[in-house]
Amino acid sequence: MSSLTTFIFLFLFSFLTTFTVSAQEPNDLAYWCPNRTTYSSNSTYFTNLKTLLSSLFSPNASYSTGFQNATVGQAPDRVTGLFLCRGDLSPEVCRNCVAFSVNETLTRCPNQREVVFYYDECMLRYSHKNILSTANTNEGEYIMRNPNNISPIQNQTNQFIILVLSNMNQAATEAANSSRKFSTIKTELTALQTLYGLVQCTPDLSRENCMSCLTSSINRLPFSRIGARHLWPSCNSRYELYAFYDETAIGTPPPPPPLPLRFPGSTPPLASPSLPGKSGNSNLLVVAIVVPIIVAVLLLIAGYCFYAKRAKKTYGTAPALDEDDKTTIESLQLDYRAIQATTNDFSENNKIGRGGFGDVYKGTFSNGTEVAVKRLSKTSEQGDTEFKNEVVVVANLRHKNLVRILGFSIEGEERILVYEYVENKSLDNFLFDPAKKGQLYWTQRYYIISGIARGILYLHQDSRLTIIHRDLKASNILLDADMNPKIADFGMARIFGMDQTQQNTSRIVGTYGYMSPEYAMRGQFSMKSDVYSFGVLVLEIISGRKNNSFNETDDAQDLVTHAWRLWRNGTTLDLVDPIIVDDCQNSEVVRCIHIGLLCVQESPVERPALSTISVMLTSNTMTLPMPQQPGFFGRSIPGTNPLDSDQSMTSKSVPVAIDDSSISDLYPR
Repeated sequence: MSSLTTFIFLFLFSFLTTFTVSAQEPNDLAYWCPNRTTYSSNSTYFTNLKTLLSSLFSPNASYSTGFQNATVGQAPDRVTGLFLCRGDLSPEVCRNCVAFSVNETLTRCPNQREVVFYYDECMLRYSHKNILSTANTNEGEYIMRNPNNISPIQNQTNQFIILVLSNMNQAATEAANSSRKFSTIKTELTALQTLYGLVQCTPDLSRENCMSCLTSSINRLPFSRIGARHLWPSCNSRYELYAFYDETAIGTPPPPPPLPLRFPGSTPPLASPSLPGKSGNSNLLVVAIVVPIIVAVLLLIAGYCFYAKRAKKTYGTAPALDEDDKTTIESLQLDYRAIQATTNDFSENNKIGRGGFGDVYKGTFSNGTEVAVKRLSKTSEQGDTEFKNEVVVVANLRHKNLVRILGFSIEGEERILVYEYVENKSLDNFLFDPAKKGQLYWTQRYYIISGIARGILYLHQDSRLTIIHRDLKASNILLDADMNPKIADFGMARIFGMDQTQQNTSRIVGTYGYMSPEYAMRGQFSMKSDVYSFGVLVLEIISGRKNNSFNETDDAQDLVTHAWRLWRNGTTLDLVDPIIVDDCQNSEVVRCIHIGLLCVQESPVERPALSTISVMLTSNTMTLPMPQQPGFFGRSIPGTNPLDSDQSMTSKSVPVAIDDSSISDLYPR
């Protein structure tokens, strides 16, 4: 009888949808059936599922809005489902897609309690779990890539990525704030190229959940192509260089002028003044007033730039505070007693960590704002220069993958920095803790690697200043409530000039094991020094092991050496943390190990730039060069073992263990 019922159910759906489906069959993209839990054909769950599907495909369904959800039955046999049609489609096309997907679901994913079907026109989803009003960004992911790559020229690549990101993020904000949770963009890139984008959430999501889902989706788009789409069960995003959606159906406004490339922190361009409804004389009066003001402002700016250029300091010294920096610092200065009160007078119970130059405490202001308070050690070698450096550098940085400074205080010998509070503390608390590292599944680790890369890329290229961090390590990567990585601790950061490629110092600061060879041994640091540290981080995140966790009984003296030997022997996957080895994509993990080994090559010239690394992480088709021997491979510094300590260090000189010729003339001039 149950088999007969199933046959009749499928027959009815086939009959009802025959003419529509035959007229225009939806473009099938993918489907997800995890096969974790199943049901039998005579179960209550199957009865509820048939009722649900009938409800979704009925004359009363919301095809005009493109979204419908329903729940049938009680736990444990409750089933919840929904469909979402692309926001630019007509109700007829929406109905056709839903009918087709309902007809397909029981044949493609028989007996599955969880199902997601992706079509170009719609998405159908049902589950025994509560899937409503919750953003799913952990599973059911699907990525499609346009077969055409963008220009291989680095500048064009970077400009394209920046433009796509800025426009897609703008569309995400508009979608999250709209009732339909849907938005499109159309922007002229050049006279011959136009960027089209589309983002959409299921309308049951809150504004915050929709924005979070779309941000995650956009960040996972492969920007190495001229078009791509990313699908989560709760949201999706897509961009192309052709009109893939119906502009007339959504009333697309006239295309705006091309967006200027504007770096974060810079001032947006002035909008042209307009006074609609006024007479011609009024317009002339406005022009007569506004034009001289604009000219005066431009002259002031030109004069300031001329003065600043003449007064510019020579490279190689920490930047002094100019008047603009003093204004910024004064606006950030906080009362010491107020900070003291937020931490219960720096109570041990409030201590949440220890940085390179002092302890870190959790504090709570009277308005409920939680902060992290870094109290510099009174015996610390970090003086006023380093302290001011950290304040100036961090106060001018704005990026989701960098920790944000909220203020500072100077009181006698006390030096205090106040940062945003990051809930999950630092990466090393998870990565190297056997009880916690299981929370870092492979997708999460890959997301952390990509986030760190974006943060460093911002420091090196996209911020107002070119900044070398010099102390990238797991304990300086903080994780917020959503496990987003945030780079912290800028006390040792250095600012580079526009055309500067390297700098020398006799004061080596940083953490052994993460330092590049040319920096640890010769005091030469550059953007490629941070790349080396990033490479060590990548290998640690994949393996779940500290770089200095090896001892004399091991075949290798450190993680970098160990990874290189596994790579050379063709056993690369032996590096992967056993906790994630069964749940990761082998090709994706091997690619990340490959990237990590490229970053720790001995020659800085051979290490890729962060802009290239970002493309490597998002493109599965980009051919990677073969890595060369890492720095420190099989070598040691006489009289010391720099890899047996995870502490920040300072030294006036370091014995050299390699020939001068191997590190001379490393950088282009």
